[in-house]
Amino acid sequence: MATIAAAATAFTTLHFSRTSFILPSRRLRTFVTSSFSSTITAEFNIKFAPPKPKPQLPNPSAPDLDPPDSPTSELGDQLFIPWIVRDENGNLTLRSTPPERFLKAMAHQNTQKKKKKDVKSAANKVKQATPSAEPKYSKAARRFYNERFREPPQRLAKVLAAAGVASRRSSEELIFQGKVTVNGSVCNTPQTRVDPDRDVIYVNGNRLPKKLPPKVYLALNKPKGYICSAGEKETKSVMCLFDDFMKSWSKRNPGLPRPRLFTVGRLDVATTGLIIVTNDGEFANKVSHPSSNLSKEYIATINGAVSKRHLFAISEGTVIEGVHCTPDSVELLPQQPDISRPRLRIVVHEGRNHEVRELVKNAGLQIHALKRVRIGGFRLPSDLALGKHVELSSANLRALGWKS
Repeated sequence: MATIAAAATAFTTLHFSRTSFILPSRRLRTFVTSSFSSTITAEFNIKFAPPKPKPQLPNPSAPDLDPPDSPTSELGDQLFIPWIVRDENGNLTLRSTPPERFLKAMAHQNTQKKKKKDVKSAANKVKQATPSAEPKYSKAARRFYNERFREPPQRLAKVLAAAGVASRRSSEELIFQGKVTVNGSVCNTPQTRVDPDRDVIYVNGNRLPKKLPPKVYLALNKPKGYICSAGEKETKSVMCLFDDFMKSWSKRNPGLPRPRLFTVGRLDVATTGLIIVTNDGEFANKVSHPSSNLSKEYIATINGAVSKRHLFAISEGTVIEGVHCTPDSVELLPQQPDISRPRLRIVVHEGRNHEVRELVKNAGLQIHALKRVRIGGFRLPSDLALGKHVELSSANLRALGWKS
């Protein structure tokens, strides 16, 4: 109160005259404010922050006073905000720099923002790399596709065989035994029409995959001592020659079930040469059925001499299973220096069981070795070793009379 009274007294002692002492209004306000500020500052010990320095252009030659790791460098160019803090004596003081804990909080906030930005950027990259989902088509478009391009429902036994569960006959036995369920109900009819994409099929408690394995067509150079059936475990089967092929199936075709391979037709244990292996039942029936009229060429190595009489007897044919079978052609091949025994080229088209052996036996000859080298228009590759296989191309399938 004493201070305010002194100020009022000092103010009343001032005499202003229009003629002798004239001050502009601006200078008068400055004078009065300076008087009050000097008096109040001395009493309350309040310090004002210095004015904000003018921004200076960066000088490349000048040294950087603030290291890059300092708190002030992390704040960057920001507005000047005075901070009211207490000093060591407990008095309020205005500061131009924020407290240390605030600098740490801002540094932590900037770090969190950077992490969120990095996570968002990584998520965008993953989203761009991930293929987009298939577009949803209209109901009319789906109906058009289903009516014209979608495969019709197939017999249950055929679906099980195509999925590699077992052969068609073994699949029928599983169905008769009640080990197959369709959409939660036990199915005892192998002729039931099902769609693997829509129907839920279980075999022995294991669900049948929706995706069926792709069609496989292979040509094998069968060695001697192997049978063409997988049922007898005491005898070596040609299926064991495809163990490496089946083991590497998952790497070559990820996400697809393994196919169940079987032979198209048969060759006896002692016969070598060409045999087709596939998982396509329709293709196997087409090629092996007599109506296909596919000729099969064999090379028979004979023990002993061969005369024209023997050739005539073979061309006359013989009766096999009550049916008279005659070959398409019989030819004595030229003698080769590395093969001492005579060889016969015999072409048949019916494919009866042991037909070639019965024809040669009926002529009074004995076969030393028998090899099949051709089926239809497809010939066994000369560089294909025994026990090896090769995948058939579209041209090879057409040569076998199959249009895929």
